Amino acid sequence: MADVALRGVSKSYDGRSDVLHGIDLDVRHGEFVVFVGPSGCGKSTLLRMIAGLESITAGEVRIGGQVVNALPPRSRDIAMVFQDYALYPHKTLFENMAFGLRLRKTPEDEIRRRVMDAAKLLRIDGMLDRRPAALSGGQRQRVAIGRAIVREPKVFLFDEPLSNLDAQLRNEMRSEIKRLHQRLGATIIYVTHDQVEAMTLADRIAVLSGGHRMQYDTPDAIYHRPATTFVAGFIGAPPMNLVDCRLDGDAADLGGVRVPLASRSLAGAARGAALKLGVRPENLRLARAGADIALPAAVCLLEPLGAEVLVTLKLGAAEVVARCPAAFREPPGTPVTLYVDPSHVALFDAASGTALSAPSAH
Repeated sequence: MADVALRGVSKSYDGRSDVLHGIDLDVRHGEFVVFVGPSGCGKSTLLRMIAGLESITAGEVRIGGQVVNALPPRSRDIAMVFQDYALYPHKTLFENMAFGLRLRKTPEDEIRRRVMDAAKLLRIDGMLDRRPAALSGGQRQRVAIGRAIVREPKVFLFDEPLSNLDAQLRNEMRSEIKRLHQRLGATIIYVTHDQVEAMTLADRIAVLSGGHRMQYDTPDAIYHRPATTFVAGFIGAPPMNLVDCRLDGDAADLGGVRVPLASRSLAGAARGAALKLGVRPENLRLARAGADIALPAAVCLLEPLGAEVLVTLKLGAAEVVARCPAAFREPPGTPVTLYVDPSHVALFDAASGTALSAPSAH
């Protein structure tokens, strides 16, 4: 295992720096880091640059303290798991997992030990004589992961490995990968566009957009204290409510509804400044608690989810989503009172999207 450091890493094609822009990241020894963002944000390109499958236009990649910019993939001591399982259909599972070790002239007794250890860890030790066609999608992905484990690399790289699986299998394999990291204590860098995967798997998350690093922090910090409106709107299901407003003294004016603000620095925002107010759906409630403030609203839409109901409400000139108890069934048009603790409100500059203040730590 090893740490990974990126310093000013950029990627351009045809002389244009339009793919990745000066990415700085540190991945600690044994850490599980997830790159997340929408399609085209550069997350897979960045992973492939770490692997040596893409050239680096500018900057530096270090693995275990060694600069690897000029090293070919085979010399970087990494193992990569792709979205496509890439298994040899004519070989057994044992042969698929052993193939890379045989290319490296590993002794046969060592190959057998590594393959059997990985197979037991992944619970596929009873099917090593089968071929890939006889397996489910989840089992094939386990074989692909096992093929990486037997390498015993410094760093594991996962490029959207669960994208080809159905929802139930994705959940199962996500848990398997989490347990695998806990058992191996391995350094893992994982790419996904699924923010639920990112939140549940990562020790730290790098949120990318348009080739830029928007925020790099723990899942808790990214969820509760987003650095930008992009992060606030991308992380969370449903995402943070973002409402256009104007600063009016110690309150945000939402177009007829004033939301008093907690006593936090507004980074010099002037009266009347265009802002965006952010609040998570679970922090909009129908019952008062503690220092909550009351906001008049009206029901627009109900989305029952079994354990809860997502309720879209008209609040001033905007619409917001609140998580409500499962029994809530008020029809559209019903006036209600929303309650929110001012300490759970975030403020962002409307022009730049950067946070002026964040909710209190949870």
